Amino acid sequence: MRRRAALAGLLLLTGCASGPSLETQGEVTESPGDSKQLTIGSAGFTESDLLATMYALLLNRAGYKTSMLTVANRELYEPALESGQIDVVAEYAATFADWLNAKTNGADAPAVGSPDLKATMAGLRKLATPRGLTVLDPGGAVDQNAFAVTGAFARQHDLKTLSDLGRSGLEVRLAAGDECVQRPYCEPGLRKTYGIDITGVDPKGVGTTQAKRAVQNGQDQMVLTTTTDATLDEFGLVLLADDKDLQNADYIVPVVNRSRAGSEGVTGALDRLNDVLTTADLASMNEQVDSWRRLPEDVARTYLEDKGLLK
Repeated sequence: MRRRAALAGLLLLTGCASGPSLETQGEVTESPGDSKQLTIGSAGFTESDLLATMYALLLNRAGYKTSMLTVANRELYEPALESGQIDVVAEYAATFADWLNAKTNGADAPAVGSPDLKATMAGLRKLATPRGLTVLDPGGAVDQNAFAVTGAFARQHDLKTLSDLGRSGLEVRLAAGDECVQRPYCEPGLRKTYGIDITGVDPKGVGTTQAKRAVQNGQDQMVLTTTTDATLDEFGLVLLADDKDLQNADYIVPVVNRSRAGSEGVTGALDRLNDVLTTADLASMNEQVDSWRRLPEDVARTYLEDKGLLK
C-alpha cells in the first residue's frame, strides 16, 4: 500500500469528473479501463478499512500502485467513485442497491434490495452501470442484520433459530435502533415472518455496547446487531439463525469505476479474495482489530498470507 489520502483531497477535486455525463447516463460507451494507479476507498469503520486494505494488497501484488482514501459518508464517496477520484470500494449489495435506487428514482421508490441475492445483484447492476460503475461478483461473506440472545437464554429454551424463538411463545423485549418499530426487517418482520412476541423496542442502537449489556443483564432478551459483530462473546451472546431469510442479501461486493478499474486485471485480483473470504473470517478480523487492538494493515496482511494469496 502506498499512502492514505485525506478527506480534504477529495473535496478539492469535486469539480473533476471522468464518469458519464447526465446526457450519456444509460449508455456504456467506454471500454473497461486499466489505470495502474488506483485509489481504494474506505468508509472509515473497521470492516471497511480491512476490506480496503486487502483490496490494495491484492492489487499491489497484481502490479498496481494503490493509495487509500477514507470517506465516511456514502453521499460523498459514491459520487467520487463515479467521477474516478475513487476507483474501488467494498460495498454491501442490498444496501447499495437501495441507496442507488433512492438516488435515481426517489426515496419512495420500491426497494431493489431483497433477501434474494440474484435479484438484488441484477437490480444493483442495472442501477450502477449507467453511472459508470461495475459491480463485481459477490463472494461468500455477508454482513447483514442479525439478532442475538444470551447463550444461557438460548440453552434454557433450546433456541438456535428465530423460528425456534417464535415457536417458544416467549415474550421478547428487543434492544435496537428506534427505527426498528417501522423497518420490515426488524419488529414488523420478526412478528410477521417468525411470530415472535415483541413486547417493546428498547432504543439503544444497533449492536451498541449499551444494547448488548441490556441483554446481558436481562433487561432485554434480544439485540439487533450484525453477522460480523466482533464482540458477541464478550457479552455472552449468540446469534439466532435467520432461517426464513428475513434479512436482505448484504453480501460484500467490490464496486469499481469502469473507465479506470474495469479491467480483467482488477477483477481477477479482487476475485481471489472472494474465493476464500467468509462471514466468520470477517468477524474474526473485526475482533482482532476492535478487541485485540491489532492494526488493520497487520490483520489484513496476515489473513491473505495465511490463505496463500500473498507471499
